[in-house]
Amino acid sequence: MDRIYLDYNCFQRPFDDPSSARIQIEAVACIDLIRQADMQLVELIWSFMHEDEARVCPFPERRLETLRLAKLCARQQEPTEKIRAQALALVGEHGLSPKDALHLAAALAAKATCLLTCDDIFLRRAARTKLDIEVMNPVDYIRRQRR
Repeated sequence: MDRIYLDYNCFQRPFDDPSSARIQIEAVACIDLIRQADMQLVELIWSFMHEDEARVCPFPERRLETLRLAKLCARQQEPTEKIRAQALALVGEHGLSPKDALHLAAALAAKATCLLTCDDIFLRRAARTKLDIEVMNPVDYIRRQRR
């Protein structure tokens, strides 16, 4: 069973403006992943970063739904000094944003099979890290599953 770390934007994607076909497709992929977690076909990871981002979300309905979805996550990742140090290195060596670096370091600490994100910049920068984790768009993950 895959252990998946969803970037916070995956939890939020179903709420985004559906006027873009890309957003619609990514929203469907994210909803499918949440359904798979509910059916225990994949294991989702919730981290301290998700908690922090949910806490500062300015939209109450999004915040409440994200926190509800946290209950589907089979694994919780708390902050550690190792995560902080690895995130600092990812920022300095690969140009990741501090938030993205913390998500990636938390995913690694939780031994995630993959980290899924809808953020193209994060995808490009994470690809340069050559770490032992796949970082991909949720649509690509679903396509790979269906093969």
